[in-house]
Amino acid sequence: MSFNFEGAWSIYTRELMRAFRTAFQSILAPVLTTSLYFIVFGSAIGSRMPAIDGTQYAAFIIPGLLMLTLLGETTSNSSFGIYMPRFTGTIYELLSAPVGVAETLIGFVGAAATKSLILAAIILATASLFVDYQIKYPLLALGYIVLVAASFSLFGFILGVWADSFEKLGIIPVLILTPLTFLGGTFYSLDMLPAPWDTIALANPIAFLVSGLRWTFYGTSDVSIWVSLTLTLGFLALCTAIIAYIFKTGWRLRE
Repeated sequence: MSFNFEGAWSIYTRELMRAFRTAFQSILAPVLTTSLYFIVFGSAIGSRMPAIDGTQYAAFIIPGLLMLTLLGETTSNSSFGIYMPRFTGTIYELLSAPVGVAETLIGFVGAAATKSLILAAIILATASLFVDYQIKYPLLALGYIVLVAASFSLFGFILGVWADSFEKLGIIPVLILTPLTFLGGTFYSLDMLPAPWDTIALANPIAFLVSGLRWTFYGTSDVSIWVSLTLTLGFLALCTAIIAYIFKTGWRLRE
């Protein structure tokens, strides 16, 4: 079966337009929230904080705040995108349409990742209003953001297939991802933690994501960039394998 470009493009554009129809919730609300973080932690508190690894505190927290928003919004957008067709029953029209797994993933996951990239660009532009910063490795930063966005778009797709209620859609982004990101070095370096908490913090997988992104920004991180990159690629492969199983067995899609 040849690749159905029109089918993938149709799903992609429909999901992308849905974000723009709810622009306040999908884009403006996260940007406003992040701006408040910059005002409170960057300006009010950051002016009294010493530099961390040679980086001004207000600039130091940018990668963490970006990851905080990126993980939550990417997962939520992707999960909601596939959950609604299941909730309304239109998933059967999609399953009977001449589109395969690749077209479906490119449509849903691609749209969620694109929304996140747009949001990341707006947040970085907003950050420049509060603090003067420079990205040391801009191409690596872009590549890493794309990788994280793709990984958690796939993860959100799995969550949207698994959830059988709107309440379950918010459990993981709100009650798991957000706290783990806060505890993953968003506002501090893990080296600042006393023993044994500095070691315990490494049990948090989000800490590796924040550290990896911070390395692309400033060339310093709590863990090796290669460890962060390997774990992110491993998570991407795991999510891909789970989705392949879902489509092969029809789990939760044909129920």
